[in-house]
Amino acid sequence: MHAPLGDFADASPAAERLELLTPPVAKAVAEGWGGVPAESVVHVDTDPEIADTAVFTEHYGVDLLKRSANCVVVAGKRGGEVTLAACVVLSHTRVDVNGTVRRHLGARKASFALMDTAVGETGMEYGGITPIGLPAGWPLLLDPAVADEEWVLIGSGSRRGKLIVPGKALAALPGAVLVEGLGV
Repeated sequence: MHAPLGDFADASPAAERLELLTPPVAKAVAEGWGGVPAESVVHVDTDPEIADTAVFTEHYGVDLLKRSANCVVVAGKRGGEVTLAACVVLSHTRVDVNGTVRRHLGARKASFALMDTAVGETGMEYGGITPIGLPAGWPLLLDPAVADEEWVLIGSGSRRGKLIVPGKALAALPGAVLVEGLGV
């Protein structure tokens, strides 16, 4: 199979590679969501040592930077309450945590979640967190520019491999909300 973007030597439908995905991601891919055809989720097998965006795009092509998205876990705090949420923005932007995210969550303070919290709560590996397979009930904030991409390269839940999905498929994920100004 040829990947819909990039020049990857090893690409297949993600549904045929569930064993390479973390359990929550494998479950979400197997079950599907929002009428997204299973074959539109593609897994590309990549080196876990170069999973971070800058090194990854340097190795696989800098053009992927504009077609990749990062998923980060944030913690919004108000009083004694903490709300965890995921934010997805194009890789050449950054999440506006202290402005857009804080206001959207109705929090007094917002910050990136601690690594142990992000990994423990999602069941995914740090550096591979993806919006596919997040815990039920989590807010998923998505920059509209991500949904507008025909194809987007995102994490697979582990540092080994990436997923390529239509941007509109990410907008169809449970809990997804398009938030203007999320990526700055």
